[in-house]
Amino acid sequence: MNWTRKHLLGIEDLSAEEILYILETADGFKEVSTRSIKKVPALRGKVIVNLFFEPSTRTRISFELAGARLSADVINFTSTTSSTIKGESLVDTARNIEAMGVDILVVRHPCAGVPHQLARAVKASVVNAGDGTHEHPTQALLDMFTIKCLRGSLAGLKIALVGDISHSRVARSNIWGLQKLGAKVYAVGPPTMVPAALEKLGVTVSHNLDEIIPEVDVFNMLRIQMERQAQGLFPTIREYSRLFGLNRERLARAKPEVLVLHPGPVNRGVEVTPEVADGPRSVILNQVTNGLAVRMAVLYLISGGGASAATAH
Repeated sequence: MNWTRKHLLGIEDLSAEEILYILETADGFKEVSTRSIKKVPALRGKVIVNLFFEPSTRTRISFELAGARLSADVINFTSTTSSTIKGESLVDTARNIEAMGVDILVVRHPCAGVPHQLARAVKASVVNAGDGTHEHPTQALLDMFTIKCLRGSLAGLKIALVGDISHSRVARSNIWGLQKLGAKVYAVGPPTMVPAALEKLGVTVSHNLDEIIPEVDVFNMLRIQMERQAQGLFPTIREYSRLFGLNRERLARAKPEVLVLHPGPVNRGVEVTPEVADGPRSVILNQVTNGLAVRMAVLYLISGGGASAATAH
């Protein structure tokens, strides 16, 4: 297929064919990181600005490295030192940055819909790097890519998203993407964190992790947002870990080839115990590595990359 999209705003509006095309392109870029000189000239002359209005380590550095490895000029924007704190609107900030010859804006913002708003206001390409509790498309893509690299296909796999599904943009993007690629999705967590309405989307809702452990092929353990503990979504961190944390005993009852994912940052001893996070079934570091290839693929494709990533090498 030929890629025609100018932006990557979410997984919801992508077709299965488009998702697979991004993953195939990422596969072509993956080996670049193993070279002694970790660069290809695919985006030479292009300018990318990372517009991050929320704290980030993995995602921001991953996009920064992805742009650099494609030979683009990459600039990191810090909201605390920008004109937005002087009252300038977000759209005006983006338009002023674009006026300096910027080709791609990578946007993370605490409010849902901001990347979509900017995509309508600027001529540059926009990538959603996480908007509120709405979507985090590149995280879902790297999760799917990690599973596909290790299992060959997602079709027919049973994948459990465990944790605060209600407030998780990672969960939303994964639900859209995994189902489009033929996986069966479980949403697991306390009733206060898992909306029953998810069943209307074809998701199996469960409030008992132990019941589903034997049938699951992949666990994606979502970060518990400690800042939400004040809302009383669960009694205590210890209680949550006892009921929904993945530990050695639970993993022993899972399939021998089960994969354990986590989007990070990991709260060790809460979502997963250290021996699980560092154990042979954990692919958490694979996700970080694969995230770089996925973001290289996304930046390449939305910038007008050719019919195949192979042309970029």
